[in-house]
Amino acid sequence: MAHILIVEARFYTHLNDLLLEGARAAIEQAGHSHETITVPGALEIPGAIALAAESDRYDAFVGIGVVIRGETYHFEIVAGESARGLMALSMDGLAIGNGILTTENEAQALTRARRDEKDKGGEAAKAALAMLALRERFAR
Repeated sequence: MAHILIVEARFYTHLNDLLLEGARAAIEQAGHSHETITVPGALEIPGAIALAAESDRYDAFVGIGVVIRGETYHFEIVAGESARGLMALSMDGLAIGNGILTTENEAQALTRARRDEKDKGGEAAKAALAMLALRERFAR
C-alpha cells in the first residue's frame, strides 16, 4: 500500500473541494492511503512537495489547485512556473500527478473539477499512481 501526499493550493475553495474529492476517491479506490496539506498558492506546490519528499514518508504526490486567467500577466507566470516546478521534480524521480487547473474562467474550472465530468483531481491521482508503478518497475 502506498502513502500519497496531496498538496493543495486552497484559493478557490469550492473548486478545490471538487478536485480533492476526485483525488481522494481515486487513491482510496486503488487501495492506498493519503494525507492532505495546504499551501498559499500554486507556486508553492512544487516547493512543498520537494520538502515533503525529503521526509521519505510519501510514495507519490498530487498537486491540486486552480489558476484562472485574470487581467494581468500573473496567470502565465503561475501556470507556467508551477507546471515547470512539478516537471523538474518528476524528472528527479518523484511520482507526481499534476492536478493544477489553468483555465480561462470558472465555468471551465468547474467542468474539469467535477467528478461526473472531467474529474481532473481523480486523473491527477491516477497519474501519480501510474508514475509510482513505473518507478517501481524500473527500480527492479
